[in-house]
Amino acid sequence: MDNPEIIWQPSSESKKSSNLYRFIEFANHRYSQSIKTEYQDIWDWSVNNVEKFWSLMWDFSEIKGSKGTKITENIGRMPGARFFPDAKLNYAENLLRAADNAIAIEEFREDEFSNALTRKELENKALKMAGWMKSKGVKKGDRVCAYMPNCSETVISMLATSALGAIFSSCSSDFGIEGVIDRFEQIEPKIMVATDGYLYNGKVIDRSEEIKTISKRLPSLEHIIVVEYISSSKDIDNFTNFKAVFQSDRLENYVLCKFNDPLYIVFSSGTTGKPKCITHSIGGVLIQHAKEHLLHVNLSEKQKMFYFTTCGWMMWNWLVGSLFCKSSIVLYEGSPFYPNPEHLWKIAEKSKVSIFGTSAKYIDALSKSNIVPKKHFTLSNLRTVCSTGSPLSPDSYDYILNNIKPNVQIASISGGTDLLSCFVLSNPLSPVVKGQIQCRALAMDVDIFNEHGESLVNMEGELVCKIPFPSMPIKFWNDQNDTKYKEAYFEKFKGIWCHGDWAKITERGTVVIYGRSDATLNPGGVRIGTAEIYNTVEKLNEIAESIVIAQNWNDDVRIILFLKLQNDHELTEHLKEKVVNQIRTNLTPRHVPAKVVAVPDIPRTRSGKITELAVRDIVHGKEIKNKEALANPEALIHFANIPDLSQG
Repeated sequence: MDNPEIIWQPSSESKKSSNLYRFIEFANHRYSQSIKTEYQDIWDWSVNNVEKFWSLMWDFSEIKGSKGTKITENIGRMPGARFFPDAKLNYAENLLRAADNAIAIEEFREDEFSNALTRKELENKALKMAGWMKSKGVKKGDRVCAYMPNCSETVISMLATSALGAIFSSCSSDFGIEGVIDRFEQIEPKIMVATDGYLYNGKVIDRSEEIKTISKRLPSLEHIIVVEYISSSKDIDNFTNFKAVFQSDRLENYVLCKFNDPLYIVFSSGTTGKPKCITHSIGGVLIQHAKEHLLHVNLSEKQKMFYFTTCGWMMWNWLVGSLFCKSSIVLYEGSPFYPNPEHLWKIAEKSKVSIFGTSAKYIDALSKSNIVPKKHFTLSNLRTVCSTGSPLSPDSYDYILNNIKPNVQIASISGGTDLLSCFVLSNPLSPVVKGQIQCRALAMDVDIFNEHGESLVNMEGELVCKIPFPSMPIKFWNDQNDTKYKEAYFEKFKGIWCHGDWAKITERGTVVIYGRSDATLNPGGVRIGTAEIYNTVEKLNEIAESIVIAQNWNDDVRIILFLKLQNDHELTEHLKEKVVNQIRTNLTPRHVPAKVVAVPDIPRTRSGKITELAVRDIVHGKEIKNKEALANPEALIHFANIPDLSQG
């Protein structure tokens, strides 16, 4: 290839057969345009013709429902803009269209259990459960919550809920009681669906007692449905058995809803207080995911998409949304490394997965363990590896191509729970440049601002979006006058969505994300993203993982680097010197840590992201109010009262 940085190029044949190529031709025909079949051209057109783009997206994706006459309302206001204000539709009806004998869901567990459902079977189960819910008084706007692993019953529960126009919310089974209560008590659910337990890393974890306690502490609950997932012998017989709902009569008619009616309530990580209840709309989620799956990921009918996720992370909602494309989803529940590190690739091979999604941390862990999936699996159907959760390092791009599959498209994507979708992601028309995200999302005028709200090119700054988009939250639940909602996204730059990522847009239009802007390091007034430190330090074989914070010190800040070492390594003075030299040589002397400290574990959220803010608070002696938001809160103890951090 001409440019050594370019690691993947679409062929002219694959470009012409892509959904995005067809969409451009559709736009040219519909609006008598002459948009070139280059990504930058369609992106420019989409951000300058917002109303035309989303109207065309509805038609191109063949959304089932009444589109209405108006495409937008108050389009110049953010927040305040609304899309398709007259439209009527049902989310479940759209996901369950084409109810034939094609596979809809394949599910796997770490204990080798597997199961499959056709689209017809999925529709039947979802509508029978909806019929049961309707008989129990569930109606439009009611909340149904799930305390569930990543299994087909969770998907069925969501579809049944949305078929009635009710609102669905979920937590994964590894949440403790307080984490569940913190979330669900805010939204007052009428029904809770739960499993009696779950599996992880070879262990069977019973959840019977947790279900009983939660049932007593959520007074709004009228019914609890329990799935026999681990066949627990504990006494939870007084709750409805999940299989019983399939004895009900099918729901006859999907409940028609407005485009901007609520579909999901998802939660912020909650590491700095009670989780925010972010409420997303039916149509906003549907059309945004249709755009991403069809035009960006290039998903087509009957292809299979896998994403390693729990149903407490927004990637679950994103994965399930791909059913709209008449494709199949592959679910996995358990540890990705049990019974061995190749387990997920064995599933990908067996299921003929086309799009394999995971976290950047998983890819890094495989690389550190010297796992080479291509030795054992051909992965002949695999064409795209998606990664999110944290920035994918340049070394991880090399690892994927050298050890998983050569010439696979690497789709680093980034967005968040806040928009239940992506600001930056992949496309089928452009090359992939190592260490960079391919593009900004269509009809999302993503930019980088400095502190004065001025656009930057090839310079680091705040990632913003300058125009409204359909999957903006409609509100935060129980947020009077939208006060917290406006504070979260619109306080920094008036009328502009400020996302809280520290990023750069290159001259070629690719994007690099350096971490959260509230965790950037700023010693002496020079800012650097934490991801730059991690990418540099974690190249060393001795380092398993790292986390870096800024500690307030002598009216400035100093950088503190914590290292989780690989087994059989100790933090010697020689290793400290090696780490410091690595940073000084590859970054700048200004960002050399003042202190380097070894820790046995690093705290992370339940979606796998390391949490710099919690570590920073602990180091500064602040109380962490919501430890339940962390997957491993016990790790925080290693960062408290470190004598070396009170010294110069």
